[in-house]
Amino acid sequence: MERITTQQQYEELIGRDVLTVIKFDATWCPDCKTLDKFMGGIIEQHPDKEFYALDAEQLLPVAEANQVRGIPSLLVFKGGEKLAHLHSKYAKTPTQVSEYLETMESKQ
Repeated sequence: MERITTQQQYEELIGRDVLTVIKFDATWCPDCKTLDKFMGGIIEQHPDKEFYALDAEQLLPVAEANQVRGIPSLLVFKGGEKLAHLHSKYAKTPTQVSEYLETMESKQ
């Protein structure tokens, strides 16, 4: 998963007309490392979406603007609009993440 390292890169990616999933994480977060273990399979199951990761501490203004208060959190954007936010307590298993992303497909 490619990392977003600047606010400009973030703004460019979310502004596109494609479902863009951003995982907000931090280097010290054990739940983030657990999520990483199964995200590869999730990404393969959702080729219609683009996936990125963003360190919530390095880009704190972006995290705050999106009301990310727990990590890992998965946010989905399209056309510059935040469509959904999977909060950290619901992003702990492959089933939780898959169901969340499948819900996004039904909204399209």
